Amino acid sequence: MTSTTTTEIDASIPTDLDSARAKLVYLYLAAGGSATAEELCDDLAVSKGTVLSITGTLRDRGYLERRDGQFELA
Repeated sequence: MTSTTTTEIDASIPTDLDSARAKLVYLYLAAGGSATAEELCDDLAVSKGTVLSITGTLRDRGYLERRDGQFELA
């Protein structure tokens, strides 16, 4: 007997995010749960300055939290 587990990801992007990179970071965290700034840089091929700017904006808007050095959706 084979069982299949399906994990659904809420991929709805907040409507006030205009930047494609901000949307990418949001979706990455929605799919993966959490990530460090370095993981975001490496996996999304963006500079650390860009990652910190985007995560700062997402935190200011209440979409993101930072816990134990990792970013995750609020």
